[in-house]
Amino acid sequence: MRTRLPRTVVILGLVSFFNDLASEMVVPLIPLLLVSGLQGGPVALGLIEGVAEAVASWLKLWSGRRSDWLGGRRKGLALAGYGLSNLVRPLFGLAGAWPVLLLLRSADRVGKGLRSAPRDALVADSAPPQIMGYAYGYHRALDNGGAVLGSLAAAAVIYWAALPLPQVIALSALPGLLAVLLLAFGIRETARASQQAARPPIPKLRWSCLSRPMRRYLLILGFFTLARASETFILLRAHELGLGVVAALLLWALLNFAKAATGQWGGGLADRWGRPPVMLLGWAAFALSFLAFGQVQQAWSLCLTTLLYGLFTGMSEGAERALVSDFARESERGTAFGWYHLMTGVAAIPAGLLFGLVWQARGAPAAFSLAGVLAALAAILFWLHLSGPASRVAVRRGGL
Repeated sequence: MRTRLPRTVVILGLVSFFNDLASEMVVPLIPLLLVSGLQGGPVALGLIEGVAEAVASWLKLWSGRRSDWLGGRRKGLALAGYGLSNLVRPLFGLAGAWPVLLLLRSADRVGKGLRSAPRDALVADSAPPQIMGYAYGYHRALDNGGAVLGSLAAAAVIYWAALPLPQVIALSALPGLLAVLLLAFGIRETARASQQAARPPIPKLRWSCLSRPMRRYLLILGFFTLARASETFILLRAHELGLGVVAALLLWALLNFAKAATGQWGGGLADRWGRPPVMLLGWAAFALSFLAFGQVQQAWSLCLTTLLYGLFTGMSEGAERALVSDFARESERGTAFGWYHLMTGVAAIPAGLLFGLVWQARGAPAAFSLAGVLAALAAILFWLHLSGPASRVAVRRGGL
């Protein structure tokens, strides 16, 4: 892309890089903590991840709306969210039972709820429309790149220093602090012309105030989220197949490396082709990948499927967020991203519980296969309602 990314977008990408470096020193260890000492299983994992995401989703709507009400001043909310998560996350290793881990994980996600919508709206505020997909793809690529380094760092510390898991988790405070400092001192918000001029009032916080394409998109996305169970279940499957702690962390690094490798390229592709075709390709690949996860019985095939899943997932992440920006008016970008995160978060509890319950009752193959079928249905709905020729042109031009 010839157009340079704005400074704010570049800094936000680095903030996400270091924050995810800290986060992914911890998150892939959650399934291992559950099965090794906290007497938890797939249902407990589904409940922890589902409740945590649902708690965060309500705050995402509030924080996005609040940043619009503040006239587009979004940095303070994002800073509070990053600060809270990086204060709570190093405490995960001190949990003595899985309900305590549930509370700590929920507090971590409260921080995510405070920061996500304002941060995504900051990207939309800063990037020109013609490179919006590229900007979100860059942000997701650095986010996933931090996850790669975080899981590799945890694996290295466990392998060479032989530290216990609680001490490895505590070390995540260092890159987390760097992310907070970078956001605090690296970004300066300036008043935009639209803030200085008289603007129409922000629409009421009602579902009916969203545009029809936005509501249709969010409903289909919510249905797709029922299939998109937490990726930590992949690590639980790896544990079932006999992979140790270090091997599981390397698998997690492979997943995030694959997503990082295609994130920026996929965002640029969405700018050229239009968002819906890239989204449709990503969702179809998700469905096929989860159907494949249900059939793997050996570590090497699990690694291969994880690699392919990560490549296609990373490719479509930028397009997914750019679509929200396309549908939203400038004065309500924070609110629009709040609805986006709310819809995906509300579906997280039934998604996690359904996946965990099916796993416990029928085994991992049945759980992954069910998720694959649901994802395929969501892709069909997306194709029928949001990827016609008129929609592709309109979304590519930001006209829907």
